[in-house]
Amino acid sequence: MIGIIDYGMGNLYSVSKALERLGYDYFVSEDEQELSKATGLLLPGVGSFRDAMAILTETGLKAFIEKEVEAGKPLLGICLGMQLLFEESDENGYAEGFSFLPGKVKRFPGQDSLGNAYKVPHMGWNKLVIEQPESFLMNDVGEEHVYFVHSYYVDTNDRDVLIATADYAEEVPAVVGKGKVFGTQFHPEKSSHAGLEILKNYAQYIEGNDA
Repeated sequence: MIGIIDYGMGNLYSVSKALERLGYDYFVSEDEQELSKATGLLLPGVGSFRDAMAILTETGLKAFIEKEVEAGKPLLGICLGMQLLFEESDENGYAEGFSFLPGKVKRFPGQDSLGNAYKVPHMGWNKLVIEQPESFLMNDVGEEHVYFVHSYYVDTNDRDVLIATADYAEEVPAVVGKGKVFGTQFHPEKSSHAGLEILKNYAQYIEGNDA
């Protein structure tokens, strides 16, 4: 069963409804004892990286998530939740992330290498470029369009964590993962077939992990 972590900065309703439509068991909680009973965790997120990490630290959920991941429990971060998996961010001042994955969260500069301006935030549908077709998250997912809403992106030198990317003036990590920690920069619950397939694949992975 998937435990959706409620720390006050996640789009809980749409993620919950997506899992409900797919027919997978889940619950939403901020309680560590209850969340510890989940077979896998889901960390949604909207808003500021720094604020999110402050709340997670103050509530004890940061230490809890670190302990669960260290013990081998799967974790999927969505949007801001994905960015929190990385080492640091300069959003609203420097803040440290979980450091489960290598990389830094940076603001889109709004200008490409040729000096051409582009809109920030990155908002709308962009095509996935699949880097690791063998990843279970990509089962039955092609190079489809998914829905992004973000002003900050992950800059990483480790291509091994890139499961899929997208192009928005530059390469943007779209699906990431290492070990049992995964993330999507886009909102899978709002991304039609591809997004729902990714959620389904994660839910099936959770069921297999429980076997």
